[in-house]
Amino acid sequence: MFEIRNILDSILDTVLPRRERRTRTETRSLDEISLSPASHELLGVRILTLMEYREPATKDLIRSLKYDCSGHAVGLCAALLADYLREEFASVRAFSKKHILLVPVPLHKNRLRERGFNQIEAVLRTLPIEFQDGALSHTETEALVRTRDTAPQTKLPRVERLTNVSGAFAANDLVIRDSHIYLIDDVVTTGATLVEAAKPLIENDALVTLMALARA
Repeated sequence: MFEIRNILDSILDTVLPRRERRTRTETRSLDEISLSPASHELLGVRILTLMEYREPATKDLIRSLKYDCSGHAVGLCAALLADYLREEFASVRAFSKKHILLVPVPLHKNRLRERGFNQIEAVLRTLPIEFQDGALSHTETEALVRTRDTAPQTKLPRVERLTNVSGAFAANDLVIRDSHIYLIDDVVTTGATLVEAAKPLIENDALVTLMALARA
């Protein structure tokens, strides 16, 4: 199934050029994005998702964010995420007083240099100030580092995804101590990246919730 999706996405890249996808996203409003929040457990860790990637408007939005980091896509994702997190945090704070950190899944320094941006970090930096200054949460980009320059997950079959990112992350224990971390990515398919990134955080006694804007 994953291999078929990769082929279809490659065809989409040919038939629907990036500029056209971006133009379609630039004309969309929040009302055109279908939210379908879901929550389940992945290897004992709670994972939250906001949207279905297969929805055409969502796919345009996520691809524009992932490959172009367009300002409009970043803004839409930040607005959707902020609305969701306000409700989520209200529920969480009823039983936990841990400091909340919003942590983007990091890129390796080589990949970051090549791309020029981490799209999820851009989204978190665009959230309203209360999500960044500690009033509701704090955005933290130093909590986790990618120690290996792994192959892009989108180019790998399912079984290889699970081994590709093994041991690829390390945590900053001084930053994450006694925190509730929301580890955020753009799309989750197998969950391999999120689970592997969460391991060093959990090993350092952080409470971790996994999160992705969309599920494929």
